[in-house]
Formats: sequence, C-alpha cells, structure tokens
Amino acid sequence: MGSGGMMGYTAEHPVWGRMDASLDDLGCGRTWVDVHRVKALRLACPECGGRVFARASQNGVRHFYHQVRPPDCELANESPEHHFLKLELAMTARAAGWRAELEVSSEAGDWRADVLVFDDQGRPFMALEAQLSPMTPAEARMRTDRYARDGVAVCWVGMQNRPWSRAVPTLRVTAPARGENAWAVRHGLARYTWAPRTLKAKATWEHITCPLGDALAWILQGDVRVHTAADGTVWWTAPAYEQRALERARMEAEAEAVRQEAAAQRLRGQIAAAGRRRRGAEQRALDRQAEHEERQAEHQRLAGFFQHTGFDPKAWEAFTQLVRSASGKAIVYGEQNPRYGNGLPVHARDRASAKGFTLAAVVCPDPHALTHWPENLDILVPDHTWLTRIRATATAPLRVAVLNPHTGRTTFEHIPPSAGPSPARRGS
Repeated sequence: MGSGGMMGYTAEHPVWGRMDASLDDLGCGRTWVDVHRVKALRLACPECGGRVFARASQNGVRHFYHQVRPPDCELANESPEHHFLKLELAMTARAAGWRAELEVSSEAGDWRADVLVFDDQGRPFMALEAQLSPMTPAEARMRTDRYARDGVAVCWVGMQNRPWSRAVPTLRVTAPARGENAWAVRHGLARYTWAPRTLKAKATWEHITCPLGDALAWILQGDVRVHTAADGTVWWTAPAYEQRALERARMEAEAEAVRQEAAAQRLRGQIAAAGRRRRGAEQRALDRQAEHEERQAEHQRLAGFFQHTGFDPKAWEAFTQLVRSASGKAIVYGEQNPRYGNGLPVHARDRASAKGFTLAAVVCPDPHALTHWPENLDILVPDHTWLTRIRATATAPLRVAVLNPHTGRTTFEHIPPSAGPSPARRGS
C-alpha cells in the first residue's frame, strides 16, 4: 500500500463532511478526483483526528491513509484481510439493494460499525462486523448488546472457527479462490432436516454453504433470523426450519409426557400393589393374632374339659381338623354337659346351609354315663384307649369315631352292648 500502511475507507472534510471512498460520490456529492492527490486538501481520520490522504491501491481499491501511522488508531492498524472483508460486506449489502456505509459510529461514540445498513426510512438497523482479531464470547455478547440498546442488530463475519462464533449471530466465510470472484459462507447458516416426520426418523440441524451475497440478502430481508439452540449456540435459519424443529420438540415432549405418565401410572400401580400387600400382610397378621387369641380363649374355655378327660391340649387343633374332615361340615364346640357324660358337644352345620347348628357328636364322654345313649349321636375319641374303655362299658349300641391327632388316621366303630358279638371295624 506504500508508506503509512493500511487505512480506512472514511475521512472527514471540514466543509464537505464525512466521505466514504467506496461510494462513487464519496457520500457527500463529491468525486474521487476532488480528493485524490489534492495537496492542499485537509482531510482528517474519523477515529483519531489525524491528517489523512486519499489514494488507490495497486488493485484499484480507494482508501484514506495516514502519512505516519499512529500506534493507537484502530483504523490505521487494521489488517489487509479485515480491510478487504469490510469492503466486501459493504459492496455485497449494496448489491442486495440496501444503503450501506462503512465505519459508522454511534452518536454516543460507544460503538463503530464496520458496515452499517440502513432501512428505506434511513434508519440504521444492522451492523455487519468483520471480526478477525481475537475476542471472548463474553465480549462478543457485550458488544452485541451494546448495538441492541440502539435498536441495531449485528451479524458478525469471521474467517476462522472461534469460540465467540457460537455465542452471537455469525457467518464464517472464505475468500474467493483463484479464478473465483465470490466470497462463500461455510458456517453459520443452518437448516433443519427431518424426513419422514416421525419420531423414529433422525432429525438434525446441518450447516449449509452458499455465496456470501445470498446469505446477506436473506439476513437483511428477514428471510432468515437468529436461532438459539437449547445449549446456547446461535446460528441463522429460516422460520420454516424453526417451526419444523418446534414441531419435532413438541412431538418429543408429548411422547415424553406419555412415557412419564405411563411410568407414573406404573409407579402408582406398584405403590398401590405394595400398599395392598402391606395391608394384606397386616390383615393376615391381625387375623393370625385374632386366631391365636381365639385359640387361647378357646383353650382357656376348654381347660376344664382337658383336665377332666386328660385330653392333650397340644393335640386339640389336629383333632379338630379331623373332626371337620370327618363331618364335612362347619362345627362349633359347646359346653360340657352332664346330660352327655360331661363330654364336649359338637354342633355341626352344612357349609352351604343357612340353617343353624345342630348337635351331631360328643367328644370323650364319661364311659360310665353311656346308658340310654341317643342312637343318632356319635362319640368322638382321640385314641383306641378311649375306644377300649367305651367298648367295655357299653350298654347300648354306639357309633364311635377314633380321630387320632398324632397319626391323622380316622377309624369308625359300631359298638354293640358288651354282651353282643365282636364289633365290625372299617377304617378310612
């Protein structure tokens, strides 16, 4: 570029005002001839206020430069890549039909856009920032917010993958290769692919490549807009793709809600089943306790019977089971009755019957009280010792069932009076 190094595209004239070397009329109604190599012309740098001069590069790019590069002037020290990318952004925006000015600062001086694009009412609405120098994601967000406070959106344009490029709206571009004349967007524009539109089908955001001119036209026209992913990553996309992604997210949310409800229903079922099992176990424990207490009460009630007859209380439950099996009926024990030789009455009832209990048998009556024994009343004893005693004293025909609680065997006997023939025995 010659002495003084790279400079900016803008300069200030004390009368003509702001000049933009990229515009044919310099933005102030003048021509390049009016400023190029005019020695007496006083032009100032809008950044540092130092004197600048107009010239064109070997490639014909018009610009303004400091005769001596000031070390603290940002415009005077920008790289050639930044310089040409900035010009490309301005020219591309203009080719898309927009008014775009280079190196425009805010009225408060708290920002300066590389390229500022204006709407048809002459209001600035988007800054195009050529960002090639290092910058943190926090700084990128801060600078984006600073523009937003003045109602200006930003599209950051870089040439390398940087951490900040995922934090703010960005286009990553490449310069034209030899033999080409168009800059290309490699990253920052994405579409949502999902086909067929079912939850089983894979859905993903994929970045697309296109000419920089197409990308900026879409952005400036509002055909694409900023999309922020769930993880905070930012890119440009069309509203239709956002809607498609929203539809997928809604379907996934609904499916997840169904899964969660099914899981909750299963959990509720498991809790209810566990509750039923717990209540069942508690009820069974209560029933066992009640049965135990009932047996204890029954044993206490029958203590006199056990003492009188010598019946082993420990064998009573097994004996009772044999009584139920032998009778095939529901039974209850009455109270010892002298009428039946102080034996224990057994009252029975058919299980399917609604009628009351009737006297069906007597357990261990006194053998000496068996005279005039009712013919339909059975005698129940636990062993053959009792049977022998009854047989020796029988004065009337008797039916005796030997229900042995130790062996579980039952023997039925028909005993005639003691003077009669030997009894017929049958076992079961």
